[in-house]
Amino acid sequence: MLRRQADADRAVRQPMRSPGRPPPRREVERAFWVQIADGLTSEDAAVAVGVSAPVGTRWFRHAGGMPPLDLAPAAGRYLCFAEREEIALLHVQNVGVREIARRLGRDPGTVSRELRRNAATRAGEVEYRASVAQWKAESAAKRPKQAKLVTNTALRDYVQQRLEGSVSLPDRTVVQGPDAPRWKGRNKPHREDRRWVTGWSPEQISHRLKVDFPDDGAMRISHEAIYQSLFIQGRGALKRELVTCLRTGRALRKPRRRSRNKPQGHVTDDVVISERPAEAADRAVPGHWEGDLIIGTHQSAIGTLVERKSRSVLLVHLPRLAGYGQQPRVKNGPALAGHGATAMADALTRAITDLPQQLRKTLTWDRGKELAEHARFAFETGTTVFFADPHSPWQRPTNENTNGLLRQYFPKGTDLSRWGADDLAAVAYTLNNRPRKVLNWKTPAEVFTEQLPSAQEPGVATTD
Repeated sequence: MLRRQADADRAVRQPMRSPGRPPPRREVERAFWVQIADGLTSEDAAVAVGVSAPVGTRWFRHAGGMPPLDLAPAAGRYLCFAEREEIALLHVQNVGVREIARRLGRDPGTVSRELRRNAATRAGEVEYRASVAQWKAESAAKRPKQAKLVTNTALRDYVQQRLEGSVSLPDRTVVQGPDAPRWKGRNKPHREDRRWVTGWSPEQISHRLKVDFPDDGAMRISHEAIYQSLFIQGRGALKRELVTCLRTGRALRKPRRRSRNKPQGHVTDDVVISERPAEAADRAVPGHWEGDLIIGTHQSAIGTLVERKSRSVLLVHLPRLAGYGQQPRVKNGPALAGHGATAMADALTRAITDLPQQLRKTLTWDRGKELAEHARFAFETGTTVFFADPHSPWQRPTNENTNGLLRQYFPKGTDLSRWGADDLAAVAYTLNNRPRKVLNWKTPAEVFTEQLPSAQEPGVATTD
């Protein structure tokens, strides 16, 4: 009777490919993607859930960086792997179906169907194994569904046209743009020309469909579905190469939490911006500075310092170190480009120690590791360093505004190493003697000069 029921169950089920060694359970994959959502790399997430690092990398790449399954745990109405292991152990001990169901707190029919439907049948013998039963249950639970962009040709053509359509003039004359290098498959080419395309974002496409086709309900798709068709391999809807039409140019989605989990061991709790004294925020007291780097090509950079009250600018020359471009880069070796942690601390120390102590109280920097040696800089200069929160440029507004002004003299995409210390001093002098609306049309130099007498009162230490 049992064999006849098992044959009947298999008669209405599609043939199932032998899995060989059963793959990891869905609980393991779900735990892997939970770790990814928490910001771990694919290798670390794989080790955390007990699979090899190459397996984790393969899962991440095949899914395009997007979880292919719901991260919520499975509902309790279904048997889990632990219960299937218990069924296998009790069944091999010849424990009856009703007794197994009583111990598990399940209906006897549930256990009976599990033993019939998900038993292993290799070598012509029926034998219940928990791992094979779990694989069969997960395979049977899948509900394959074709993507909407596969079944709707008009919708697919609309999406592709607005992603990769050509750039043209109002008279529809096509402008070819630069000769772009071949797409490399993993990520956008670094500092190389990209193919000119129409380049609508998936969100723009999704909302524009409602404008162009207000009465056609079939011409609807969410922007997330477009992203999935681009990133997830095997969806078969959009060409994989269309990821180059996205503005980021990424071939894999980057988890949001991972971008916030960059190693920043140099930023401790006592140097975050929330610990900065209140007098630095209201601009009433001079001596509080903001700083950052402006970056050029070929790893060139210029350090920028601006005083919050007077808006006075100091430009820090960061010459390249000996051996740059003449010897191969050494992993974890010295930063020969001139703006490594040691060189940066030395250059800032030279630049700021010419000021009276009362005019160099604090320095607020972004999260860049170029100021990893901030403790040494603070000890040598008496200037306390604080770091802004990640991705929060508005916490250093004066410096961000000043860097925008400096781009008039140091445009993006140019080599900044060609300018010497005298050139930087000339640009700083020019900015400091330009009247500013925020200073009631005084110049930063005039306001800064007004601050000097109070900083040089008797009994106040200076570093002249």
